[in-house]
Amino acid sequence: MTDITYIRTHEGFAYLAVVIDLFSRRVVDWSIQARQTTNVVLQALLAAVWRRRPKDRALVHSDQGSQFTSLEWASFLKHHDLQPSMSRRGNCHDNAVAESFFNLLKRERVRRKVHRTRDEARRDVFDYIEMFCNSTRKHARNEMLSPMEFERQHKAKAEGV
Repeated sequence: MTDITYIRTHEGFAYLAVVIDLFSRRVVDWSIQARQTTNVVLQALLAAVWRRRPKDRALVHSDQGSQFTSLEWASFLKHHDLQPSMSRRGNCHDNAVAESFFNLLKRERVRRKVHRTRDEARRDVFDYIEMFCNSTRKHARNEMLSPMEFERQHKAKAEGV
């Protein structure tokens, strides 16, 4: 699942795109840029594809924002053998996992700080996602395990360890 939001800084908005694994709720990868273009979501998805290296065709769910309906997006998905899936127009429930993540990010981290620069916001988002959310934050959906621990245990079970 992928989506985009914004973070206020004194330099202007920083646009954050995330790719979330719906199985584990892990933020697989993310990107922050100064403009809300297709490039910000493509960078996040490219990094996620590189990190996960899916062997089979993977489903990529998004809303119908202009970034996700662009020719560049469609070409990227086709080139990387990814299957697009889109929310119905105006239905926020189809993107509930991403919206929930953004709500937590803003409630727990972003609204508590005033970022002077986009680089400061990027460092703060890195700390929140990579050092807390993926590795430490417990999820009810994951049997009260962090996304990384949930994935580790699932992999161990699948390998018969």
